[in-house]
Amino acid sequence: MGKAEFLTPKSISNRIKAKGLQKLRWYCQMCQKQCRDENGFKCHCMSESHQRQLLLASENPTKFMDYFSDEFKRDFLELLRRRFGTKRVHNNIVYNEYISYREHVHMNSTQWETLTDFTKWLGREGLCKVDETPKGWYIQYIDRDPETIRRQEELARKKKQEMDDVERSAKFIEEQVRRGRDGKETEETPVFTELKRESEEEKVVFNLGASACVAGPSKPSSVLGPSALKAAAAPPSVKRKDPPSSSDSKSEKKKKSALEEIIEMEERKKKQPSRTDYWLQPDIVVKVITKKLGEKYHKKKAVVTEVRDRYGAVVKLIDSGDKLKLDQNHLETVIPAPGKRVLILNGPYRDTEALLEGIDEKNFSATLTLDAGHLKGKRVTVAYEDFSKLA
Repeated sequence: MGKAEFLTPKSISNRIKAKGLQKLRWYCQMCQKQCRDENGFKCHCMSESHQRQLLLASENPTKFMDYFSDEFKRDFLELLRRRFGTKRVHNNIVYNEYISYREHVHMNSTQWETLTDFTKWLGREGLCKVDETPKGWYIQYIDRDPETIRRQEELARKKKQEMDDVERSAKFIEEQVRRGRDGKETEETPVFTELKRESEEEKVVFNLGASACVAGPSKPSSVLGPSALKAAAAPPSVKRKDPPSSSDSKSEKKKKSALEEIIEMEERKKKQPSRTDYWLQPDIVVKVITKKLGEKYHKKKAVVTEVRDRYGAVVKLIDSGDKLKLDQNHLETVIPAPGKRVLILNGPYRDTEALLEGIDEKNFSATLTLDAGHLKGKRVTVAYEDFSKLA
């Protein structure tokens, strides 16, 4: 029976039936052909083209299964990354959206029998964070892109720097307030004494420093009582503030401003030896530890040819000569044999060349002899991650 003509009711009916998803049991992954019913699938299995595909698959079945598994994994993770990002989502929601595409790779042609097995495999490989709940399995994509990691670290550093500026300003203001409070407490407060007069005929004497005022009857008499004598003999309790001398004005002028104190504090920090969160240096040997680039580059040694933005580097593989741009989180240091030259990458002896004397496997450190600078010949103990082999 021939095909129905174009735009006939039979042709339109066939087009409607062919639209959308069909039953998975009548789909042939090798030929990538979807049949509408059991009879059509049976006829397809008996066709010559299907038999040829089966012969090809029987020669190397593992190769075809690995190919379909890689395609399924790549498309599934790409959808998870683009559609949901790093959000936690139910695995069935992602799978239903994945199979809505008609030309998708079916799971029955991969190495995983169920969606649960595939979810557990993603967790074991470190591609996603997976957790089981009473409602089912949930997955969360782990973004290991070097550019994304670098951007996140840059944002974290910027946020930390802003917090440090705010804390430094608050500390400076608090210090200024404390100084002002201490200055007020040190000022002398006036002391007032009670005036006692034992006789009405005696004179009352007030000592005001420059001149004295005498009140009362003009009869020869002594100064009033012991308290009055003490008041007359002692300097006045309330002192006038003397005009500021030239030395005081100079000391006030010498007081540092807030900006000068902050600059001095930063310079003091720079002089102190401290660790940094970046360690890449040119002409050192490193090892690629990321699996994202495939087994071809995993655990391969390379030489750093260029450092970019402190946290990234261009490396050249020693074996193949390929050049890669990687983040420092995807690299690790290389420890050579004793007697070889190394470069210290972090700590108080940063950027100093040295000779490797011995390795302490128990403490994950090594003994180095400095080979440059004014400390040449000094022996120091440095952790594994703080030095690397020189190219």
